[in-house]
Amino acid sequence: MHYDGWSFWGMHLFWWLFWIALIVAFFALIEPVPRGRRRETPLEILQRRYAAGEIGEKEYEERKRTLERDAKPRE
Repeated sequence: MHYDGWSFWGMHLFWWLFWIALIVAFFALIEPVPRGRRRETPLEILQRRYAAGEIGEKEYEERKRTLERDAKPRE
């Protein structure tokens, strides 16, 4: 049986694309990409940690002052 070069590579390419698409679809279903969700600011993270009791009031106030000082535009 004689194989034409183009038809062999065409089918070969088709199967590669098929398997790549299948793998991408599999991971897309497992870990959907969050859309429209914004990242927390450093201050929000600090507030969440304080509210959860991970840090104390003194540490919270010190870190808050540092964040506010660093956030101010320098003249």
